[in-house]
Amino acid sequence: MTPCRAFLKWAGGKFALTETLRQHLPQGELLVEPFAGAASLFLNSDYPRYQLNDINDDLIALYQQLQHSPGRVIDETRCLFTAANNNRERYLALRAEFNAGCTPLRRAALFIYLNRFGYNGLCRYNKRGLYNVPFGAYVRPYFPEQELQTFAAKAQRCEFSCLPFEQLFEQLPHGAVVYCDPPYAPLSVTATFTNYSGRQFTAADQRRLAECALWAARERGAVVLISNHDLPFTREIYQQAQLSTIAVRRSISRNGHGRKAVAELLALYRPSSTG
Repeated sequence: MTPCRAFLKWAGGKFALTETLRQHLPQGELLVEPFAGAASLFLNSDYPRYQLNDINDDLIALYQQLQHSPGRVIDETRCLFTAANNNRERYLALRAEFNAGCTPLRRAALFIYLNRFGYNGLCRYNKRGLYNVPFGAYVRPYFPEQELQTFAAKAQRCEFSCLPFEQLFEQLPHGAVVYCDPPYAPLSVTATFTNYSGRQFTAADQRRLAECALWAARERGAVVLISNHDLPFTREIYQQAQLSTIAVRRSISRNGHGRKAVAELLALYRPSSTG
C-alpha cells in the first residue's frame, strides 16, 4: 500500500509507525480507534469498517464534514490558504472567529487553517475551551488538498464518534480490533499530561484505559494495542499485556535536527493471553 499522510499536522502522529502497528494488529472486520487524532493508522490500513473516535469535538465534526461534503470543505479551506492570511494579525482574527462560533462548514475549514498556520502543528485549548495556539510564522503553509480528498474517500467506510474512551469500550462489538494512541504519560515529573481538547488526561485516566483494554480482551474477545512512553509507570499499568519497545523520533518539531529518539512501549492485549 502506498503510504498516505494525514492532512493535519499532529503532535505524536503515527505516520512513521503505521507499518509497525500493522504488524501487531490482526485482520478483522472493524478497526476502532478511541483516540483517532490525525488518523494515520486509518489511512494506512485496510479494514472493511472503521470507527474513529476522539474527545475533541472540533476534530470529529471536521471529519464528519469531510465525509458528507468533501468538495465544500476543500473549497472553503482553499480560500483561507493565501499570503494575505499568513500573518499574525490575520491569524489572530481568524482564530477569534473560530472561537466565537460559526457554521459547521466554516469551523471545519478554520480548524484546518489554524492547524497549518499555527505554531508547531499544535492543537490546544485553554480552560474556557478556547483555541489558543499562537501564530506559526511559516513561509508558505502547505494546502493538503490531495490528502483531504484521500481522507474523504476512505471516510465512507467509517463511523465517527465523540465519546469518552470508557463509553466507547462499553459499546465495543465482539472481536473488534482496537488501537489506542492516548495522550502519553509525561517523561518527567515536571511535564504535564497532554491537554488538547480542553480536558486533561491524567494518570488515573491512563490506569482506566489499561483496565478497559484488559476487560475488552476478556469480555469482548477484542485485540487491543496501546502505545505510550516506555516508563516504569506504563510498564506497571500494562503488566498484563504483551509488551514490546520501539525507538521513535518525534514527528513535530520546528528544528528537525534537534529531534531525539524516545523509547515507546506497545502493550498488546489478546483474548487468549489475558487469563
